[in-house]
Amino acid sequence: MQLTPRYDGDPVLAMTAVIDDPATPLLRQRARFASTLAGLTNDQWAAPSRCEGWSVQDVVAHLVTTNQFWTLSVTAGVQGSPTRYLVGFDPVATPAQLVDAVRTWTPAETLDRFISSNAELAAAIEGLDDESWSRLAEAPPGHISVRLLALHAVWDSWVHERDVMLPLGLTPVAEVDEVAASLVYAAGLGPALLALRGSSRKGTLEVRTTAPDLRVVIEIGPSVLIHDRPTPAGTVTISGDAVELVEALSFRGPFPAPLAEDDRWLLGSLGEVFDQVG
Repeated sequence: MQLTPRYDGDPVLAMTAVIDDPATPLLRQRARFASTLAGLTNDQWAAPSRCEGWSVQDVVAHLVTTNQFWTLSVTAGVQGSPTRYLVGFDPVATPAQLVDAVRTWTPAETLDRFISSNAELAAAIEGLDDESWSRLAEAPPGHISVRLLALHAVWDSWVHERDVMLPLGLTPVAEVDEVAASLVYAAGLGPALLALRGSSRKGTLEVRTTAPDLRVVIEIGPSVLIHDRPTPAGTVTISGDAVELVEALSFRGPFPAPLAEDDRWLLGSLGEVFDQVG
């Protein structure tokens, strides 16, 4: 399924006063993951990940390309000229093609490129002020704030770290701010993708978690707003362990308590885009 990013008018996804500092979790997670990867054997690099058809090395090669895109997008957005590269982007087929193109890399080359791309992304986001974080930049939903783009980058790499480590029998770290950033973004992304497909449905979703304790509200309509204000009557609530909910929202595991049939539209679009409905 090809994306139809929104570049004009109101951003399809916005956030108020939920995550102030996305840089710290983003940079910490990538540095930690690189350190873990440096200790893997060649057999571990070739082992299967949770991503169907992808090895550990394939996942890391994918993150190299996403880091490069984030760096380009942030730089252009902060300069006031957000890019428009993702028209017709297929989030299943295109990443697979990019990974296929670099399967000649060795594990050492892949790690070196990952570390270099992490450093380039760090240089693009370190020292940004509030005004710069609020600038528009390109991500799969279209033009969204640099702050939200950074949350997308946290979520994507955090989930892929688990995609690599869990099948290897390794225990991923669950830093509070990384889990919170991933959860907030994943909860808003599915409804935003639904809106991009022309949906006019409206609703409100509240997510409540433990470890960390977090409450976030997703107001859904032609545009989606992430906030922590009081919820209106009729709000659908999901709750549970934060890591389990990120896994569920990312279609890596079941929801702690399944949504009622009439409410599944609130979250299903992310799975449809990534061919993981079920």
